[in-house]
Amino acid sequence: MSAKPLILANVTKRFGDFAAVNDLSFAVRKGEIFGFLGPNGAGKTTTLRMILDIIPPTSGAIEILGSPSAIPVRHRIGYLPEERGLYRKMKAAETIAYFASLRGVPRKEARARAERLLARFGLGEFARAKNESLSKGMAQKVQLLATIAHDPEFLILDEPFTGLDPINQSTLEELIAELKAEGRTIIFSTHTMQHAERLCDRFLILAKGEKRFEGTLEEARASFPPRLVVCTRDAVDPLARAPGVKSVEAAPSREGGDGAYIVELQRGVDPNTVLRAAFDAGMHLSRFEHTNASLHDIFVAIVGAAAESALEPAREQAA
Repeated sequence: MSAKPLILANVTKRFGDFAAVNDLSFAVRKGEIFGFLGPNGAGKTTTLRMILDIIPPTSGAIEILGSPSAIPVRHRIGYLPEERGLYRKMKAAETIAYFASLRGVPRKEARARAERLLARFGLGEFARAKNESLSKGMAQKVQLLATIAHDPEFLILDEPFTGLDPINQSTLEELIAELKAEGRTIIFSTHTMQHAERLCDRFLILAKGEKRFEGTLEEARASFPPRLVVCTRDAVDPLARAPGVKSVEAAPSREGGDGAYIVELQRGVDPNTVLRAAFDAGMHLSRFEHTNASLHDIFVAIVGAAAESALEPAREQAA
């Protein structure tokens, strides 16, 4: 058996002449949270469905938990699909127990697990509430608990944060972090960069069915020039003339009455040289901060301007 719970090698999926996924290769390591990132239509859900053997690849190979197909090891996998819902008239505990029993857990044990999970994650008093009476956040949590009730070692979560308010998004982040701490391997797809930046050990960026990046946030940042955030009420010409400065652009935010600017540096330039240039010119600075590129910045730069519009709804939701 491979030490890596998931390996894709040169996987392609075509629908007629359209390549939804093209020559995709990546691996997920045991015990990590792996982000599967991309704008809408990038091929994320198609890839997850191939991993689960819901649809076959046109070409290439997939190995999950040492098996060439997810079907023989499905009892070791938990899957939360993007299109989801609960049986409205079924009670919360019954729902969780039902899905656990479908994965081979004896009925009595499934019921006990459902009660324990609901109590552990703050829903004990709603165990006998019908799903139709639950808030959206509670229902989302019940669906995730149904995904883990059979104690899977590998979790696949497709857009788990969709439709949740910021409080429930935070609660779900905590739950995912707890599941990782228990030793589970987790892959989740999202186009909400804030969640991926906080949670993921590594991530893959997919665009138009092709891999654009795989690695850690620090590895992604290494290919981006360092930047400064500077706030001042003065003209910024001295900054633009400072040694090693590539560009100075106005930022939308302001601090007090001062303007905010992003100063992009050449690689290897000491930010203190820019600070000295500002002081030598007699500039008044209310803020001078060395900052790294955010995952949002990296994503847009890698995927392209089209991704910016795809991220707008997610940014509004996570604000």
